[in-house]
Amino acid sequence: MANSDTSLTIGVLSEKTSREHRVALDPSATKQLVQAGFSVLIEAGCGSDASFTDESYLSAGATLAARSEIIASCDALAALSLPASDVTNALSSGSAVIGLLDPLNNLDRVSTLAAQGLTLVALGLLPRTLSRAQSMDALSSQSSAAGYRAGIVAAEKFGRYLPMMITASGTATPAKAIVIGTGVAGLQAIATTKRLGAVVTGYDVRAASHTEVESLGAKFLTSSVAAGAGEGGYARAMTAEEQAIQQKELADALVAFDIIITTAKVPGRTPPLLVSQDTLAELKPGTVCVDLGASDKGGNVFGSIDGETFTTANGVVVVGGGNLAADLPASSSLMYGRNITAVVEALAPAGTIAIDPADDVHKAIVVCHAGDVTNAAVRTALNLDSLDSTETVKAQAN
Repeated sequence: MANSDTSLTIGVLSEKTSREHRVALDPSATKQLVQAGFSVLIEAGCGSDASFTDESYLSAGATLAARSEIIASCDALAALSLPASDVTNALSSGSAVIGLLDPLNNLDRVSTLAAQGLTLVALGLLPRTLSRAQSMDALSSQSSAAGYRAGIVAAEKFGRYLPMMITASGTATPAKAIVIGTGVAGLQAIATTKRLGAVVTGYDVRAASHTEVESLGAKFLTSSVAAGAGEGGYARAMTAEEQAIQQKELADALVAFDIIITTAKVPGRTPPLLVSQDTLAELKPGTVCVDLGASDKGGNVFGSIDGETFTTANGVVVVGGGNLAADLPASSSLMYGRNITAVVEALAPAGTIAIDPADDVHKAIVVCHAGDVTNAAVRTALNLDSLDSTETVKAQAN
């Protein structure tokens, strides 16, 4: 916990994209940081899309400042994603950027920002197996929101009742939903569609997911390729042969479902194609596919485009939902703010940022520091030699 006389200043800007409605710090997280002794600079209106007023930030102890002033004077910038170049170019050497920075898909910028002397802290690289870091796990908190939202979106796009409905006009049979990938997002999607009354099946190549799925009242379906657990709690990438087997098995099963929610992402790589073009053509008219794996690298559903919805020639609705957590901005921001607060307190326990490469959390999430790329996975992706140093590096924020 920081001392009350610390000079560390944390900045928060409005996210300047049309699809981003979250904010990196909500008023409650701001209050916690201020009480811990940090200074927080907030751009006016940054929380408006999440229903957080400027007055609520002022009451929490933050200071409102112009965007240019925040960029010029903050020691650490909290963000949802990697800020645009005009922001990072104006940050002082030694400043930190903390967020879901997706470094493996931004390798050129990582190199540039490392040379600029910035410290990049990528929350998406946090291993989910570290129990002491659960409060920092922004990927899980945002995946939970996305999974919940996926169930709501599916219900909205589906042209019929989800639950069984007995009326004077007859009985409506319940919708059948399948959620492919039963990690954090998948389990929340299962729980949500189940609450809405659908008959739900969870599918995962990790056979260990069986108990979690059934505990939510859903059925469990797996593939003959059932050794899909990878490092850090994620599903591993499959070989081409394994993908072919899995797609054939899925294609045979999916035609029975009314709603298909896909959640499979492999960090830094193209998401696996789970619903092929041929499978889409075999689905019933009115079937809804919500693709949480949609990205600029493709998606789990053939033809899905992140942020867009289309209907196929045979009447299947495909929703590209790679950023659905942003459509639940208040709740998502509340959870994200707690993640940011936990990370700041872990990196600056005495009021100044101190990066310890021997610390499991620091080693995982700090991408670059003091002019060098420090994360092992990112160094490998950049074809850099491994770092062997375990010497503690302490950086006084400017």
